[in-house]
Amino acid sequence: MNSNATHQITSKNVSMKFEDFHAGNYKQQYQYKSFLPTPINQEWHWEDPRINVLLAEANRTLGELNAMTTIAPNVDLFINMHVAKEATTSSRIEGTKTEMEEVFLDPSDLPPKRRDDQIEVRNYIDALNTAIQDLERLPLSLRLLRNTHAILMRGARGESKAPGEFRKSQNWIGGTNLSDAAFIPPHHDDIGAMLDDLEAFWHNETIQVPHLIRIALSHYQFETIHPFLDGNGRIGRLLITLYLVNHGLLAKPSLYLSAQLEKHRTEYYDALSRARASNDIGQWCRFFLQAVIDTATNGKETLERLFTMKQEHDQLVLGLGRRAENGAKLLAYLYDNPVMSVSTAMNLTGLSKNSARDLVREFEALGLLLEATGHKRNRIYVFPVYLSAFKVGED
Repeated sequence: MNSNATHQITSKNVSMKFEDFHAGNYKQQYQYKSFLPTPINQEWHWEDPRINVLLAEANRTLGELNAMTTIAPNVDLFINMHVAKEATTSSRIEGTKTEMEEVFLDPSDLPPKRRDDQIEVRNYIDALNTAIQDLERLPLSLRLLRNTHAILMRGARGESKAPGEFRKSQNWIGGTNLSDAAFIPPHHDDIGAMLDDLEAFWHNETIQVPHLIRIALSHYQFETIHPFLDGNGRIGRLLITLYLVNHGLLAKPSLYLSAQLEKHRTEYYDALSRARASNDIGQWCRFFLQAVIDTATNGKETLERLFTMKQEHDQLVLGLGRRAENGAKLLAYLYDNPVMSVSTAMNLTGLSKNSARDLVREFEALGLLLEATGHKRNRIYVFPVYLSAFKVGED
């Protein structure tokens, strides 16, 4: 990266008020104009009292969610499912069509046309989990984002999109080419200094900018720079969770905004576009903070339902008598992987095929499994109440 670029701004003597924000300027290229955004590594303040109210509420709800994940038992099981939901939903925003239960299927159990979608979602899960692990030894950085992007884009449709590399050509958003694009991000020769500025903003301790405002501005700036050939939306949404974990706002990666952003997709894109077109960064920050409030509240309520649900399910399995021990093994598996077959039950318990089938039928009778294929052979069962718990509030 070119840290000496003339347009990079440091926070040493610069402050920006939301009401005076200027998003950037268009720069003439050969046959089009690209957008060069204003750097963001500086002090920020605002006069809008609505932002103060939303910021306080967002911090409160985020703190409650974080407290719950630090004291609750078995929370990692549920967070794994939150990751699967985030991967499915974030990919769906980009046009990938995969349901949560399909994430856990063997690719051979999916129609060929759905397998590439599944690969993309599984890549998202691997990318997020690897990035969270990397944060234990590395700070949030451009290098970490490139590594995350490399995992996200491997195989399927991403191999030709320069996995793990910032782009070296012009891209665009909307339309079929540069001539009819809805938005043209910065030229690739200009993105280096802007990314350096963004990275510095994440860790600048000389400015007094609340973390949630930094995340809102960072997501906006990342999406405006659009530094990869593909996968910018997914990496930009991952950035939100990675920042929260890296700066200690979350002990565990338990907040994912993609479901809320998909639910309000038009408003999401409109708020980003309005910041660029009308210099209204305050509207974007208000939208972002409300998304944090709604997501943290829903996440806390979901965890509460899951804790109660697991206690009820444990009691149901205890009522299986001599099958209770093997039933507990199945239930533990389902909370980590809510899709299974009779063969899976055999492998988990060591039971014969007939005995494993009988146990699966008992789980069906208890409402813990539901056959999903309609086939007489090679049946696949899902854990319906568990999957449904993660879809509450999406409609």
